[in-house]
Amino acid sequence: MSQKKILVVEDERPIREMLVFNLGRAGYQVRPAADGREARAAIADGHPDVVLMDWMLPDISGLELTRQLKRDPETREIPVIMVTARAEEDDRVTGLDGGADDYIVKPFSPRELLARIRAALRRTSAGEDEVIEAGELRLDTASHEVKVGKTEVVLGPTEFRLLEFFMLHPDRVYSRPQLLDRVWGGNVYIEERTIDVHIRRLRKALSPFGYDELIRTVRGSGYRFAPNSS
Repeated sequence: MSQKKILVVEDERPIREMLVFNLGRAGYQVRPAADGREARAAIADGHPDVVLMDWMLPDISGLELTRQLKRDPETREIPVIMVTARAEEDDRVTGLDGGADDYIVKPFSPRELLARIRAALRRTSAGEDEVIEAGELRLDTASHEVKVGKTEVVLGPTEFRLLEFFMLHPDRVYSRPQLLDRVWGGNVYIEERTIDVHIRRLRKALSPFGYDELIRTVRGSGYRFAPNSS
């Protein structure tokens, strides 16, 4: 079974460390974030499969951060489980209406939290296309693996998202601003030339198999993925 990624957004260090320990022991890949800034950086680095979101954060409320994630087309499908001490019915309603996919009150049972995470993962994986192909190049969105034939292609998280986007949108030219918006997200502020760096890394990883030539540079316009090129 593939290792799913969980982002833990929690400002209280003992709770954050407890969650990281328990989730890691359960087989998940866990990344902690102590505030909204760290959470955004973690999401930009590689979309998690589930976000555990504390309500009270030092720089932004978890509720507002959840609303931002759900407004962004690039992150709105990520399940968010609100993990908070706010136990009133009005708080639950506000959290769920604000975009949270689930709501669990502190203190909570680790077994219950794991069950909620498994349920969220089942909902998001139901019916999704898990394998995208271009010739012998295969990208598995469930396991986050890329292979050419039986040989694995090692990619960083950003290069994986970039290749996934290209393979899902073949034969169309995308400018650098469009790629920034569609792959990195509209709330991420990086230089457009950073895209060129990641394109070079992606091509380098694909070059031993000859698939680097599928990523075409269109001068003055951007990049195009051409799976039917000879």
